[in-house]
Amino acid sequence: MSFNKIAVMGGGSWATALAKLLLRNCENIMWYMRRDDRIEDFKRIGRNPAYLTDVEFDVNRIEFSSDINYVCDKADTLMMVMPSPYFKSHTNKITVDISGKNIISAVKGIVPDENEIISDYMVRHFGVDPEKMLVIAGPCHAEEVALSRPCFLTVGCHNVEYAEEFGANLNSPTTRTIPSSDVEGIEYAAVLKNVYSIAAGIVHGMKGGDNFMAMLMCNAVREMERFIDEVCPRPRCICDSVYLGDLLVTAYSRFSRNHNFGAIIGKGYSVTTARMEMEQTAEGYYGTKCIKEINKNYGVDMPILDAVYDILYGHANAERAMRATGSCFI
Repeated sequence: MSFNKIAVMGGGSWATALAKLLLRNCENIMWYMRRDDRIEDFKRIGRNPAYLTDVEFDVNRIEFSSDINYVCDKADTLMMVMPSPYFKSHTNKITVDISGKNIISAVKGIVPDENEIISDYMVRHFGVDPEKMLVIAGPCHAEEVALSRPCFLTVGCHNVEYAEEFGANLNSPTTRTIPSSDVEGIEYAAVLKNVYSIAAGIVHGMKGGDNFMAMLMCNAVREMERFIDEVCPRPRCICDSVYLGDLLVTAYSRFSRNHNFGAIIGKGYSVTTARMEMEQTAEGYYGTKCIKEINKNYGVDMPILDAVYDILYGHANAERAMRATGSCFI
């Protein structure tokens, strides 16, 4: 598989962190951003003007464009890093044939309304070859990548050799990539860990204590395992870093927007207020509803997901709903 001309599709913090990693190993990249004013500011100051603003770039090595079809036509590899709620609004603009491209999803979400993980949507909607579909997951945060702290990324592809080949473009003295063939499991885990991070934030906000939090996370990983094994059964170890590790870093970190979103709710504020307070998208808000809808077809026992859903969409009292999950703890 050839990864000669890589394009970063999206302008947020995760896109910025991944672009920085790519430029350690690639001579140049393309970068699609929706707003021309952001592109002009980026070129002028050598930094993303809105996200991870301390990270410097050699803009001479970046071909920016707000024309998604131009980028999709010229690049052989498209790294999708848009927030999931806006994924369709971006990709619906694509009119060129991308069925032969390498598609890499770093979205960590589900396509709203479709209730599909990104890989399934890209294969169905754009005719992408499943063998050319890759995914990127953690455990890591964009902020820690930017700070050059030790980070681990998992690159998934049905062909593990392709995962290893692309992973070489992200490796650095502080970043290690781990190949995997569990594309679908990785994507579902990336969605679920955001849901459970909201739950962890709620418990933190309501001062539920470390003991409650520990049991919550133990049961969250069991719940994640039950769901993923039912939806896409195959051998996997849920304790691997891409599942348990990503869950823990997202649930506990101060960098986690989903945790912070949940913490606002746990302090007694409304979901509407919490959403207004967030400067960035809390993917778990949307992922909760999508997984709830998907699970109607499977009937997996998911009391933590159900509690978060009731809080976010059913106006349930956050503290009572989370404490009620304790009766399900083993």
